[in-house]
Amino acid sequence: MRTDLMPGQLLARGVCRRLSSHGFSSVEEFVPTRGLRVDVLALGPKGEIWVIECKSSREDFMSDQKWQSYLPWCDRYFWAVDTDFPTDLLPFESGLIIADPYDAEILRMPLETKLAAPRRKALIQKVAVHAARRLQALRDPDGVLG
Repeated sequence: MRTDLMPGQLLARGVCRRLSSHGFSSVEEFVPTRGLRVDVLALGPKGEIWVIECKSSREDFMSDQKWQSYLPWCDRYFWAVDTDFPTDLLPFESGLIIADPYDAEILRMPLETKLAAPRRKALIQKVAVHAARRLQALRDPDGVLG
């Protein structure tokens, strides 16, 4: 296991592994629009878009002032936390995932709020470009521009 990952990144890894087993492709630390960075954006097998915010502590959650700004960028919104997190702090209308660095379990599925088709298309294209650039940067770290 990589030892340089932060607690939230470890939760994200477990979340991405679980979502992959359900046919989702995930991108971590994705910027849907200027000023926002989601921990995990997942594209589902039917084109659905989920946003998952990983919170490693009560303090991490309490300091998050932007989470409601993520709602217009997904069909479903989830919190991912570990087993020690006080889940009663989390808004009940959001989804709930319990995670660790190796796996995760969806405990509460939020209601779906469908994205408008133009936003969905633009977001999927942005994810594709972002993922392709990340892959290229892994293969050729000195050759990727901006």
